[in-house]
Amino acid sequence: MIGRLRGTLLDKQPPWLVVDVAGVGYELEASMTTLVALPAVGEAVSLYTHLSVRDDAHLLYGFLRDQERTLFRALIKVNGVGPKLALAILSGMDEAAFRRCVLDDDVKSLTRLPGVGKKTAERLIIEMRDRFPHWESPEPSLSGLEGGSQPGSPEQDPLADAEAALVSLGYKPTEAARMLSGLEGEGSTEAMIKAALSRRMAG
Repeated sequence: MIGRLRGTLLDKQPPWLVVDVAGVGYELEASMTTLVALPAVGEAVSLYTHLSVRDDAHLLYGFLRDQERTLFRALIKVNGVGPKLALAILSGMDEAAFRRCVLDDDVKSLTRLPGVGKKTAERLIIEMRDRFPHWESPEPSLSGLEGGSQPGSPEQDPLADAEAALVSLGYKPTEAARMLSGLEGEGSTEAMIKAALSRRMAG
């Protein structure tokens, strides 16, 4: 089991990133919450990881904080919630916001997430009440952190990359385009994704 990686951030193409550890490049998938808080490409990074072994692939997921990984592992134990949906949930809200939804029976906020209908939201609230980790002193929310990302290279189109990332989370192309409308001036791909998700969750 690979539980943590420490190395150099080689590439960042949401929702994927590559970390070089002693000459070996590990490809990981991460939530947008983690991605927007990562340092710039070329800088040192340390990530908690979760390895998923399937018949056709070994998939590695990366998290900036252990609490986000803990919540990810709790989510994928919920009936009908796989890694893809768990990452979509963690991309739309951090651990503190999700916990509030569970404790407040906030079905409406959960259904704003891609792939989460009313029944899934209700199931999440019911099952996560018992599974949700209780932290005595929760760490600061990632939502207030500024990512260290730099603007993409001239060959890249940050807006197109942001739209592709949102589609990979489960949003329809037309919905992703609508979420990003008017955000071209946000700069980096990660900044546009963060702004789009904040706009979506605000209704």
